[in-house]
Amino acid sequence: MGDLIEAMKRRVSVRSYADRPVEQSVKDKIRGLLEVHNMGPFGNRVRLGLIDLSDMEQAETRRLGTYGFITGARLYVASVVGGGPGAMQDAGYCLEQVIIRITHLGLGTCWLGGTFKRASFAERLSLSNDEIIPAISPIGYARDRRTMRERVLRRFVGADQRKPWTVLFFEGAMDKPLPREAAGDYATVLDCLRLAPSASNGQPWRIVKPKDANVFHFFLKRTPGYAKFLRGLDLQLVDMGIAMSHFELAARETGLDGTWKAGDPGFGGNEAEYVISWVGK
Repeated sequence: MGDLIEAMKRRVSVRSYADRPVEQSVKDKIRGLLEVHNMGPFGNRVRLGLIDLSDMEQAETRRLGTYGFITGARLYVASVVGGGPGAMQDAGYCLEQVIIRITHLGLGTCWLGGTFKRASFAERLSLSNDEIIPAISPIGYARDRRTMRERVLRRFVGADQRKPWTVLFFEGAMDKPLPREAAGDYATVLDCLRLAPSASNGQPWRIVKPKDANVFHFFLKRTPGYAKFLRGLDLQLVDMGIAMSHFELAARETGLDGTWKAGDPGFGGNEAEYVISWVGK
């Protein structure tokens, strides 16, 4: 099993961080990752910024504001993107490419989309008028034991639960679950996609595979009541980018080549929005 697949299986959301600084050599590796993984499948360049609060007092770091969801973190990575088609998906895709590799380095992370003060982070990232911050993640070493608050929060959002295979993956149409054996060489890839993090653990992706073809159509089935909020921000499209990242990373590590292509097959009906397709070679 490849290193990144193992990292996808091992990754959990870490909200409480140990009082142990991230070594400078590791920070340099992270900066290198940010410079490489900055272009998404939809063609948007994503600016990934590293915010290092190591020299700040704790009171000053609190003013950045993660609403008490994160404690002890002194290092953050943020995705910054302009508007345009596919921008949210590309932001999710690029940041998850980095987060999985950071997990492989032995560090903890946690996706934050709606629980941080954007204005405070925007000032540190020198945002232009047409840029937004879809999501950020703290980076650091996890505490040996989760706090009571973190344990309660994980139970509340169902962090350790995933929708079953039959709810997420389909064959030929949205009403026919994909048998695992029909996924062929892509069974492990879909397992990795199923592990992808999402806002409120909503897992809004639905994948339709035509029979006898290694093509996978990605659809978004929106969570009722999970409205778009803030200017130009759609967290469930960010979730789709995260899912795409897991799928591609796992496919490449298992030797399955392919490309992302747009072309709505018409399977979604009124229940799901078409996003993109993976066409295997």
